[in-house]
Amino acid sequence: MELKDLAGHDLGTRTISYDARDAILYALAVGASCDETDLVYERDLRVLPTYACALGLWAVEEAGGLGPYDPNTSLHANQSLQMHAPMPRSGSFEARGRIAEVWDKGKATIVTVVVECEIFTARYGIFLPGRGGWGGERGPSASRQEWQPSWQGRHATDRSRAALYRLTGDLHPIHIDIEVARANGFDRPILHGLCTLGIAARMLAEPAGAHPSELRRLEARLAAPVMPGDPIDVTADGQGAGLFFQANVGETTVLTSGRAAFG
Repeated sequence: MELKDLAGHDLGTRTISYDARDAILYALAVGASCDETDLVYERDLRVLPTYACALGLWAVEEAGGLGPYDPNTSLHANQSLQMHAPMPRSGSFEARGRIAEVWDKGKATIVTVVVECEIFTARYGIFLPGRGGWGGERGPSASRQEWQPSWQGRHATDRSRAALYRLTGDLHPIHIDIEVARANGFDRPILHGLCTLGIAARMLAEPAGAHPSELRRLEARLAAPVMPGDPIDVTADGQGAGLFFQANVGETTVLTSGRAAFG
């Protein structure tokens, strides 16, 4: 199989299962505190919707196992999430995965993996550096929305954050293995893009005037990696039904083209 053959490929189905302990571990990994008892205490538990992105990663792993590219040199480039129903406190349900698109960007390729089930639809944009120029369609260009920040918040990560977050299911070695990280051009293991996005989404409930579990739509481009221990600054503008946001580490934008909706 070649890159051009991936578009439309059916990745099959998977039974997704989790319990309250798994959901609490995820909440802690994206920065929930012990004071947020309805995120970290099973008695009143409300599950963060971005946990769905972690639960759908099996399809990204299936795509990486097909052969046309080395998953150890792939990077997570963008993510979107549409919630169709609230995440249950625990459960087991069927999800289907497919490769929706494969875009030739010239110097790289973007593979879009989609996971769909009754509760959510998640889309993963996987960036393959150095694997472009094979004659495929370039695909749409990202549109830019102008907005001015009206809210800002900061979350201080710790050095062990990537080691913790990988226990939610994202086992890519770039987040724990220094040799794999260096082979990809980093000095040390990087934080998961989905962890950065999960942190931002939880924080955005504040300017939205909502509970973090009320997230309904989310999308962002993962523009640059965060190193465990870096503080993440999130800025936003808008209301619960439509927020624009981005995240920075110092002068570096790590999440861009962000949009979120709560309700």
